[in-house]
Amino acid sequence: MRGEHAGYACGAALGFLADLIAADPRRGHPVAAFGRAAGAVERRLWRDHRGYGAAHAVLCAGGAAAGAALLQRATGRSRGARVALTAATVWAVLGGTSLGREARAVGGALTAGDLDVARERLPHLCGRDPQALDGPQLARAVVESVAENTSDAVVGALVWGAFGGVPGLVAFRAVNTLDAMVGHKSPRYRRFGWASARLDDLAGWPGSRLTAALAVLAGPDRRGALRAWRADGGAHPSPNAGPVEASFAGALGVRLGGTLAYAGRVEHRPVLNGGARPVAAGDIERAVRLSRKVSALALATTVAGRLVAGAVRHRSAAARRGSGRKSR
Repeated sequence: MRGEHAGYACGAALGFLADLIAADPRRGHPVAAFGRAAGAVERRLWRDHRGYGAAHAVLCAGGAAAGAALLQRATGRSRGARVALTAATVWAVLGGTSLGREARAVGGALTAGDLDVARERLPHLCGRDPQALDGPQLARAVVESVAENTSDAVVGALVWGAFGGVPGLVAFRAVNTLDAMVGHKSPRYRRFGWASARLDDLAGWPGSRLTAALAVLAGPDRRGALRAWRADGGAHPSPNAGPVEASFAGALGVRLGGTLAYAGRVEHRPVLNGGARPVAAGDIERAVRLSRKVSALALATTVAGRLVAGAVRHRSAAARRGSGRKSR
């Protein structure tokens, strides 16, 4: 059992390193393949009904997790095969390096004063309508996206990997991908995507809280991050994006939230860390650096947690065996 946990730790570290070096491929990404399969299932199942949406979520996420469990079982007792499978899966589900790359692309365009390029690149990060956004609004959208996706694309996956190994990693990424596909409140998905959105809220809860806590620990303004999290984290309409965005806002000393638009739909969200200054283009690089620190700390925290839990279970099992021999 201890070897299994050590193998996961080694595989997770190798996968994290692979994401830093290679990031996401432009073509042939496993998550994109899952998205195409989920889209095909949706075309057959779609009805304007929550029950059909729940079936879609269970079939797609459950199928992905079951396939991952079968792959993990197929490795048998080969430690090398398990490490390799874990490393490949961690690389596939993490998106931290691609997140930073896209954020910096928008930041570079804003610094150069090229709003057209910045607006063209923003959809690579989030689903907001970029055409009506000025420079500070674009910068704010990027920082908010970096904060939220640090949790969704890195920390949350590592948390579920520590709990459930390869199936946990795959299940989290599948749920998060389904939410991005059908979980938004458009007329087509208001009912059909309800189950995927709620499932994503549940799956994202532990990772978002760990992300917020690590932003407090790693940020340049720890008190500001903790204060903003406590004061404003619960005001956001998303139960998971709120703590993360608020802690990043406080850590960076900027103001997030407010009015935004998604494909013609305008939302007026609460302001986070309202007493701070607006976001500037230079804050994007600061947000990316904070995201990288949080991601590295999340890897260390989740791996250490799994190793400690494994050691405790091993000692408990050894104690029970010893007690059994004594009773005989």
